[in-house]
Amino acid sequence: MQDRLVGSYEEQKRVMNLSLAAAVVLLGAKVTGAVVTGSSAIYSDAAESVVHFLAVCFAVWALRLAHKPADETHHFGHDKVAFLSAGFEGAMISAAALLIFYEAVRQMLSGVEIQQIGLGIAITASAAGVNLVLGLSLLAVGKRSGSPLLRANGHHVLTDVWSSAAVLVALLLYKTTGWVWWDPIAAILAALNILRVGYKLIRESLGGLLDEADLEVEGRIRSLLDQQVNSHGVSYHNLRHRHSGRTHWVEFHLVFDDSLTVGEAHVVATRIESCVADLLKPDGRVISHLEPKSAEHDVEAWEGR
Repeated sequence: MQDRLVGSYEEQKRVMNLSLAAAVVLLGAKVTGAVVTGSSAIYSDAAESVVHFLAVCFAVWALRLAHKPADETHHFGHDKVAFLSAGFEGAMISAAALLIFYEAVRQMLSGVEIQQIGLGIAITASAAGVNLVLGLSLLAVGKRSGSPLLRANGHHVLTDVWSSAAVLVALLLYKTTGWVWWDPIAAILAALNILRVGYKLIRESLGGLLDEADLEVEGRIRSLLDQQVNSHGVSYHNLRHRHSGRTHWVEFHLVFDDSLTVGEAHVVATRIESCVADLLKPDGRVISHLEPKSAEHDVEAWEGR
């Protein structure tokens, strides 16, 4: 299992470093394109890239902290920082969307003037291609590793692809029709899409920080527990679980016949815990509480549930 954990972290670190390098290169290209062309749509793309660069820097730091082992002051590890990173990225995206919207409206009021449109199209198309490959890679690694941090960064990169696509359409329409208002209109549409993704990332981040239960994962756990307790002749209740960014934490009560010894009940409980941990591998942490059947319905107020 340790080999899988190391491999997963190395893969995540490699793809995040690639994301950071791409963010630097594309930021320079888009800023150049915005300055040369004067396009508000390309400006919107460049502004989003500035935000993306800052968000990736934060995410690279958060990824390293998330894989730092538990210590004397953080008994459950540091992986919840992944949700903080996703929320930060969502907030930065939303701020960029508002800035883009403002700039597009300002340009509509003051007048639109675009130069060297061919260069703008070339830069935007190249950036979209790079981000498409990068975004899909981040989502794939994030899905395999269960990392909300990588998934958030992947969604952010793909948002940049959609923004670039809107810019390309606007520039091509302007080149074809000569109607300059395609440019700020595309910027406004891109801003609205970016704002939507930013809201989604913030919502997912808050859900993780507040230990919102994943109903799909809960269904899989309950299905497995039903099978296990039936095969061992016991029952369970008070199932609770949460995901801290990298680790699944699960706890439940197992009810045994009063005639069993503590040692016998412990053997069965360990087997059931192991099965649940395997279901959530490589980062499942499972704790069970043993109860005699005679005390099954006793109220344990200290648990708060």
